Amino acid sequence: MGSSAPLDLRGKQALVTGGARGLGAAISRRLATAGATVLVADVRQDLAQELCGDVTASGGQARYVELDVREPAQIAEVFRGLDGASQELDILVNCAAVDVSKSAEHLTADEVTRVVSTNLLGPMYLCLESYRRMVARGGGHIVNILSTAANRTWTEAGPYSASKSGLRAFTHTLFKEAQRDCLGIGITGIIAGGMETAFIMDRFPDTDVSMLQSPDIVADTVMYTLAVPGGSSVPEVVVVPRKEPSWP
Repeated sequence: MGSSAPLDLRGKQALVTGGARGLGAAISRRLATAGATVLVADVRQDLAQELCGDVTASGGQARYVELDVREPAQIAEVFRGLDGASQELDILVNCAAVDVSKSAEHLTADEVTRVVSTNLLGPMYLCLESYRRMVARGGGHIVNILSTAANRTWTEAGPYSASKSGLRAFTHTLFKEAQRDCLGIGITGIIAGGMETAFIMDRFPDTDVSMLQSPDIVADTVMYTLAVPGGSSVPEVVVVPRKEPSWP
């Protein structure tokens, strides 16, 4: 019977979207601490480079990758660059996300497009580029950060809930295809409840933080899914604050 062991990612390379702050930054730090070389992909160059500097100063390896996940051409270029340098991507974490908290009565088409493109289409583009390469070499792991909004919704959350529900469905499909195409590939969706990050606090500064969880807890959950022995897999896991109002 297999058992989990301390995660050693030395020699592995990971890409984290939305990796400059909040949950993405917490995940990037955890991966680097485990020995991975982390590609911090974000549109916030200053924050991302600051994070990479902190990781490097602590003895880890991280570098900034300028990437807007809404642009498939940019994503393809990143992967062409990795191919050209004979570098493999072992771990993809799709964490980048945005939200517009408005009722359907007041939403604009541009706002809907921005949310769905960032939260659903972007992760799908990245999965397409990563998955085929992982199949070709026989292994890898893709982690898609979902939300309780993938299971239920609330007012002023239409595009966000639709995007996360769609990403959950795509993640489940990819898991089934990996069972067929390559058993060495792990596919995991992480349904995360509310976190004390800028994603919430910038928009709702009066939020009761006792209702939220630390992003470090979710980052630890990501690391757990990567550490599960090869004969098993974690297709989906839920991690929410004990007071989470949107679960179940």
